[in-house]
Amino acid sequence: MSNFSISRVLPGAPERVFQILTDFPNAAKNIGGIERVEMLTEGPVGPGTRFRETRVFMKKEATEEMEVVGWDPPRSYTLGAFSCGCDFRTQVSFVPEGDGTRVTMDFESTPRTLAAKLSAPLGALMMGPMKKCIEQDLIDAGNALGGGAATADRGDAPDGGQAPARGWARS
Repeated sequence: MSNFSISRVLPGAPERVFQILTDFPNAAKNIGGIERVEMLTEGPVGPGTRFRETRVFMKKEATEEMEVVGWDPPRSYTLGAFSCGCDFRTQVSFVPEGDGTRVTMDFESTPRTLAAKLSAPLGALMMGPMKKCIEQDLIDAGNALGGGAATADRGDAPDGGQAPARGWARS
């Protein structure tokens, strides 16, 4: 099982931040790492909403089908997916902090097939690039909310401290 958590403060009230991050039909407009989204269900976004999200990840196009499996606006939502023999869950929570909203993404993957269990050590190597991708998604969401330039606390910065981020987000 591979798990990680990423947390950033984004500009705006939880209701507005929740709205931007759950606008899956327009995610490619708000999040630079998303190439396109194909909605698989009709109607408003909520429990049971399914969609295919396509990204370029590690120089390859990857498409994953996701489903909203938890929904508590504007406090949290959870996405689930099954891919490459693993169950994936991402819970996203929203808590007011100062004049913004702390967004925390808790990611969990659980291998279900024998092949996925055997390749779990290789999957662990993917966690670093995945974390960077999600960190950038949060920065892009901050920009979509109208935030300005800032830095993000990045433990992978050469000095272990602040590394420049492309846009708005603070740890």
